[in-house]
Amino acid sequence: MNVEYGSEEAHKFVTNVGLVTSDGPHGPNVMACEWTHHVSYEPGLIVINVDAADATADNIRATGEFGVSLAAEDQSVVSSVAGGSHGQSVDKIAVLKEMGVEFYAGKKIKAPMIKGVALSVECRVVETRELGDHVMFVGEAVDVRMSDKPPLVYHGGKYWKVGERVEKPSQDVLESIKRLVEKHRKGA
Repeated sequence: MNVEYGSEEAHKFVTNVGLVTSDGPHGPNVMACEWTHHVSYEPGLIVINVDAADATADNIRATGEFGVSLAAEDQSVVSSVAGGSHGQSVDKIAVLKEMGVEFYAGKKIKAPMIKGVALSVECRVVETRELGDHVMFVGEAVDVRMSDKPPLVYHGGKYWKVGERVEKPSQDVLESIKRLVEKHRKGA
């Protein structure tokens, strides 16, 4: 079945629920960001992709920094608030605080950070690139905190918990793979 990329039917990616915080011309802000990924361990780099016209993009362009929190599986409400309105017209931080969500001051950046998440990373921008209707910010991790909470998962427009672990192939299968790889090695 052929479907147009970007259509609802094509949403097969499984992602984390990134909560991107910033503070700049639009004031403190939080947005839900499905496109949040680490791209390097050394140095620690995280990439986020946000709509070029969003308050978050404006804040990050002005300050050169942002926070990334991976929502914990008990934070679907936080994600719904963060992703349900725009930072130009709604103080989402105030909404979340009124709902009992706690924030703390970033250790190395001005943006607020969210308590109770699976992972918090404070980032300084090292690269910015316009891509289609989004802007990609690559941030170097300057402070990292984690908890033992499992992350919230996003797939097909719904929230999920991390499920049953799938075992890696058995040692026999791995040995068979190794033999086939050696048999089909290029240029040997």
